Amino acid sequence: MQEFNFYCRILLKGRRLCLEEMSTKQKVIHAASTLFFQKGFDGTSVRDIAYKADVNVSLISYYFKGKQGLLEHAVIHYYESYLEMMEENIHAYQKESTLDCLKNLVFNMIYFRLEHYQLSAFIHRELLLDSTFVREMSVTYLAKENHLLSSLFYHFLPESKRKSRRMLYMQLQGMIMSPFNLKIEWDTTLLDDYGRTQFVRQYTNELNEWLDFLKAFEYETCPPNSRN
Repeated sequence: MQEFNFYCRILLKGRRLCLEEMSTKQKVIHAASTLFFQKGFDGTSVRDIAYKADVNVSLISYYFKGKQGLLEHAVIHYYESYLEMMEENIHAYQKESTLDCLKNLVFNMIYFRLEHYQLSAFIHRELLLDSTFVREMSVTYLAKENHLLSSLFYHFLPESKRKSRRMLYMQLQGMIMSPFNLKIEWDTTLLDDYGRTQFVRQYTNELNEWLDFLKAFEYETCPPNSRN
C-alpha cells in the first residue's frame, strides 16, 4: 500500500510539472504572438518576450532554441490545428450539400483565425513579404489549406461560372482574409467573446449571400423542367 501511494505521488508530481511546463510554454507563445503582432518579428527581442511572459530568458532558449524556433513552433502548432479543423469540418458535413459544407467551413475558418487573432494577423502580414519563412509556409501549410478550400469551392461552383473560377476563388480568399488586415476596425469592434461571435456570424452571413448569388446561376442556366 505504501509503495502504491508512493508511485501515485510520483505520478501526480510528474503530471503537475508537465502541466506547469505546458502553461509556461503557452505564456511564452501568447506573449510572443502579441509582440510579433505589435512590433513585428525583427522588432521583438527575446528579452521583450521573456519580460512580457514573466519568465526567465533562458527558458525560451530551453524550450524553443531561440526566437526563430519560437516563431516556428507557434506557426506550426497554429497551422496543424487549423488544418485539422478544416478536415474535420469537411468530413462532418460530407453528407450535406456542397454549399452547406462550404458555408460551415468558411465560418469555422474565420472563427479559428479570430480566436488566434494576433498570430493570424501577424501571419497575414508576413505573407505579403517574399521571405524564406513565407516560402516554407507556402510549400507546406498554405498549399494544403488552398487544396481543401479550392476543391470544395470549385465543386460547388455552377458550370456557367467555371471559366472565371480563379477570379471568383480569389474573391473568396480576399473576403476570408480581409478582417485580419484591418487592425483599426478590429480594435473598435472586438470587445469581448460575444462581440467576436456576433461579428463572425454577421460577416459570414454577408459572405453567404455572395455564395447564394453564385449558386443562383446554376438555376438561371438550367431549363425550367430540370430545376429541382
